This record gives sequence, structure tokens and C-alpha cells, in this order.
Amino acid sequence: MLFNLFSSPKSPIASIEITPSWLVAWGKVDSLGGDIIWRDDQLAVISALSPEQFALSPTGRFVVVGDVWLSNQVELRQKLGVDLGDFWGSDGLRPAIGDRQLIALLWEKWGSECLTMLVGMFGLVVYDRHQQVLWLGRDRIGSRTLYYTTTGLTRWIAPKMRSLTPYRSDDLDLVALRDYLCCAFVPGERTLWEEVREMRPGTLMQMPSEQIYSYWQLQEEITAANQNLAWYGDRLRSLLDQVVQEYLPKNQAVGVFLSGGLDSSSITALAANFHNAPVHTYSIHFGAETPNELEFSSLVAQHCQTQHHILEITFRDMWERLPETMAYLDDPIGDPLTVPNLLLGKMARENVQVILNGEGGDPCFGGPKNQPMLINNLYNSITNQDSLQAYLISFQKCAVDLPQLLKPEIWQTLKTEPSVFSADLDSDASYLNRLMALNIKFKGADQILTKVSNLTQAADLHGLSPLFDQRVVEFSMQIPPEYKLSGVEEKAVLKKAVADILPDSIIQRPKSGMMVPVQLGFRKYWQREARKLLLNKKSAISPYINQSLLSNWLDFEGDIWGRYGVKLWLLVSLEIWLQVNRK
Repeated sequence: MLFNLFSSPKSPIASIEITPSWLVAWGKVDSLGGDIIWRDDQLAVISALSPEQFALSPTGRFVVVGDVWLSNQVELRQKLGVDLGDFWGSDGLRPAIGDRQLIALLWEKWGSECLTMLVGMFGLVVYDRHQQVLWLGRDRIGSRTLYYTTTGLTRWIAPKMRSLTPYRSDDLDLVALRDYLCCAFVPGERTLWEEVREMRPGTLMQMPSEQIYSYWQLQEEITAANQNLAWYGDRLRSLLDQVVQEYLPKNQAVGVFLSGGLDSSSITALAANFHNAPVHTYSIHFGAETPNELEFSSLVAQHCQTQHHILEITFRDMWERLPETMAYLDDPIGDPLTVPNLLLGKMARENVQVILNGEGGDPCFGGPKNQPMLINNLYNSITNQDSLQAYLISFQKCAVDLPQLLKPEIWQTLKTEPSVFSADLDSDASYLNRLMALNIKFKGADQILTKVSNLTQAADLHGLSPLFDQRVVEFSMQIPPEYKLSGVEEKAVLKKAVADILPDSIIQRPKSGMMVPVQLGFRKYWQREARKLLLNKKSAISPYINQSLLSNWLDFEGDIWGRYGVKLWLLVSLEIWLQVNRK
């Protein structure tokens, strides 16, 4: 059976309600109207944001706007000497004093140096009314996003790129397009829009100078190389115990997305160990035609005594809910798990407000996807691949197809453009930790955490990734690479850390990954509509993409490795994202 992409002839997002984010205008603001909640000669704070997203410092000198969640509030308040009083708010989720008010207090005392004291997630704007200087800052790992326009007398800043739509052109950044086709996400400061940039994790930008500073950098720091695996496992376990306990909501049920793999199972077991309220777990499958991991997720749920929920996602769901999913994403993400993530989040919201996940285990502790790169590093004299070429190919997307996939004039302008990955690939760190750092800095910040943030917020959930906590990430770079991935043994240190709280069958099972059946989808269910979408001469991608190659892919000509479905999903996601983000 074939499905229609859009339920109406109008815009595919006509029936989707997207909550506007806060918005800051900087520069020429005297002629601005609309819903302005605070302004002066240089700055205007706009939109229907909730009061807790805006704060003034006690003297009124500093204005703080942002999306902020801090896990070390108690420590920060003690540092400031603030009376803890009735610390927890009535909802049990956040402390009574707002995170932004706390940052305003810290900024007044220590200035931008206070960013090094924060533990948590944030994308924020701080305005110094005395010096008329604006600061933009993002958390170390990239759990929250922050975007800004790059042209005009008025610069616009927002946590969601859609909020900047009226203030940018529709011109695409061709380098970002190339990188998306290689990776299924847009890495680095670029976005798919030429006139919009993204703040990088761990950085601070000052306006009007537009100077960017790194207040934190991810780097290898192995200081106890003589210690054994058990020593590192004990320290990792202590850290995970602390982080998960900080993430659990007070006196509220909590949820965990549970695949049955090591990472999500570890977080489930830790949450069940420490939480004094119900723990709900959520798993997916794709129907009787496809294999699933329900055997393992159900085993973990039973072992941890959680309230377990299973969602079947149909091929109709995958296709029909894709426009809604793309509308919620800041930049396009071609990972087929985007739709399942949104639908599972909507299911979870029926029971919980806070949802945990196991994201971060692979980039921090040595998932098997690094093995092809390690092999290339050993045998590159035989394969004749440089490290950048090998890294791009390891994504298994469209890197090798670019000369044929892009129109000739587009490819000619792009083929010599440098890559955002080159500096990290050529660093002095051990080779595996170089790969870890790359995956944390780019795939982590630009795909995984952005997806978690966008899609949990779309489901009205507070999404948290304990394995991507900045303290866990920093500790992972202190671990010798042989305790992460050694030969076929993956994540040895994480397995050691949680061996006493999970069944041995979960600890020892090889990683399979959540395989979304897009190959079957395009072969059996989505063929006709995919052709209409991708081969239309007026499609959004038609100025850039060789549609005759797409026609071959849709016929599955020469698909020896069974990869065309993944490539087609990446392109369908791009086309729909462009359609739903047109001005």
C-alpha cells in the first residue's frame, strides 16, 4: 500500500502548532514593533516567552535571556552565599529560584568567567547595559542550541532557527549542503541557511566586535595511564551515580527511552536504583515484517521493575509524520530515527515530564562504528584513503556519490572547500580519542543532542542525556583508548561500570543498533510518493541535485550493499525540511 505525503493540498505544516521561541534583536532596534517585553537603545527582547526565560541582575546592569537548565544549582548558590531556603519549587522539577536569575547574580560578580562554573544545558544571551556589550554563550557539550543572523543593521538571535525565518534570505549555504549529504546532519557553525550561524559548544561571542572565544575545549587528558580497567570502571560508576541522581525529578515519575542496548539499559538500571517514584520505560518496533529488540528491552524492564510501554510504528506513521518532524528540527537531520523519537516522546508525555536516554555511550566510550576508521588507520597505505575521506565514508551516506549526486556547477564550487573535521582529525591525541572527540563535538552536538532537544520539546518533555553530561564527557577523555574499544571488544569501561546492575546477557550482547526499515519502506510502501517528491522539476532540491541519479536509486539499480534506502531517506528529509521552512 502506498501513502500520500501530505494530508491536504496546502502546506504540510498547516495543522502543526509550533510554539515560538524567545527572540533578541541587537543593533538598530528603534523602529521595531510587536511583542517587545524589554528594550533599550541597542537591544530588544521579543516574543511570548515565559517569565522565567528572562532575568535582570540585582543592580539592573545585566539582562539575561535564555534556555537554561543547571544541575549544580546548590553548589552555585553556596558559592554566592545565597540562602537556600525552600529550595525545590512546587513542581518538583526545578529549584524555586530561576536558573537565569542565578546566572545574572554570577555574571554580576564574575562576568563571563562564570560560564566555567555552570554544569548543565544552556543557550543564553547576556547584555551589559553599562558597556552596551552583548554576549552569546552555549553549554560545553551542545545540549541547547543558539542561532544568530550574520547580515544587516539588526542582528537576530534565537534558540530555534525557525524564529529567524523572517530575518534571513532563502539562500542555501552550499558547504553546509555538501556536509549534510555526507553526514545526514550539518556539522559546525554553518547552518543550511547562508545568513544564519550557530554558536558552537563551549564558546562565547561578544558583540559588536563579533569575536568568538572558547571558554572550554574538549581534549585528551590521560593522567592515570598505569591504572587498570577496574579502577576506571569504579570511577565512571561513581560519576554516573551522581549524574543520574541529579537528573531525576523530585517526587515525580521519570521515563527512559529503552532500546535494550547497553547504553539505554545502563541509564534505566541507574534510574531504577535511585528513584523513589515510578520509572517508565519506552520501546519501539516496526511491525511483523522487520526484526526488533523487544526481547532485550523487555528483559531490562522486567529486571529493573519498570512500567514498560511498547509502541509499534508503522510505515504509514514514518511517512505521514515526517513533515511534522522536520518542522520541529532546526537544521535537517537525515537519521531515520527522527520520526520514531517524536512519536515515542508523545507517548511518554502521557505519563512523565522528564525523559532520560542512553545517547552518548558510543561517542564517549567506543562504539563499534569507529572500527572502520581504526582499520583504515592501520591499513591506509593499502586502501590509499586519507583520514578525511575515510571519516566521511564511515558515515555510509552520500560522500562517495557527491561528484554524481550534485549538479556539475555545484560540485565544482565545493570540491576544494575545506572540511570542518580536518583540524580534529589531524590533532595530536591518540587516534581513537581523536575519533571520540570528533563524534562528541559534531555528531553529538549537531545531530544527537539537537535532535533530543528539538523533539522532546516538541512533545512537551524535558529530555536529558546523562552519558552526554559534561563531567562524563570530560572523564571519557581521561580513559586510555584500550579501555574503550580494543579489537572487537567495545565499551569495556562502561560494561565494567554497570556489570552489577544489568543481566549478563545485556552486558555481553554485541551492539546491533536500532535499524529503521527504510530500505523496505522505499521498496514496498513509499515508492510512488517518493518519486513525486524527489523527481519533481520544481522540488526544493532540484537546483542542486542530479535527479537522474535519484531515479536510479529509486529503482534500486546496483544497490549491492543495501544502502539506497538510507540515502533516499536523507534526501526526502532534506526536501521536506526545505519545504516546511520556506519563507
